[in-house]
Amino acid sequence: MPRAALPALLLPLLGLAAAAVADCPSSTWVQFQDSCYIFLQEAIKVESIEDVRNQCTDHGADMVSIHNEEENAFILETLKKQWKGPDDILLGMFFDTDDASFKWFDKSNMTFDKWTDQEDGEDLVDTCAFLHTKTGEWKKGNCEISSVEGTLCKAAIPYEKKYLSDNHILISALVIASTVILTVLGAIVWFLYKRNLDSGFTTVFSAAPQSPYNDDCVLVVAEENEYAVQFD
Repeated sequence: MPRAALPALLLPLLGLAAAAVADCPSSTWVQFQDSCYIFLQEAIKVESIEDVRNQCTDHGADMVSIHNEEENAFILETLKKQWKGPDDILLGMFFDTDDASFKWFDKSNMTFDKWTDQEDGEDLVDTCAFLHTKTGEWKKGNCEISSVEGTLCKAAIPYEKKYLSDNHILISALVIASTVILTVLGAIVWFLYKRNLDSGFTTVFSAAPQSPYNDDCVLVVAEENEYAVQFD
């Protein structure tokens, strides 16, 4: 078994290991808990918030929704250090006049908020929400915007990949163990192959003609010849 064949055998296992932990669509996305996030840094002209939302849906995602303090802090930190976003980021939220409440575009439940300006009796028609990246607080603003300096999108990890993510430690361990076992078996096969090959050459060059008689037979024949000579 040639040594060059060993890496070829390991490639499928290494690919499986990579697939087990690659939950987001690409390296431009960032994973946090059960979701993937991407910040589209392109500044665009828009006529409505739906134009902003289309930027996300074109990437198989929706405008970002936030459901706890940890997620809010993660987005804030990533915007500062990695994405270099503007001071205010448009959240994927709208005010539903039918039941007078804010809702997320991705239809997830409104389980968390971080409003900095709570006023009773204010007119919230056509009101959207913005994340202020310097403080991490949310503020209300008019949905009728003409441009955005960047769009923050969020996509949930599909169930199949989420299952792999929850078990990626076990899967990775199994892949590594399989890789080690395969490597050891390959080394053993190579060793046996080389030993048999070397033994074959030794047999060819060390083989010598053998007498059809063993040492005892040769000794008896010699004594008989000597005895016959004496009588002659």
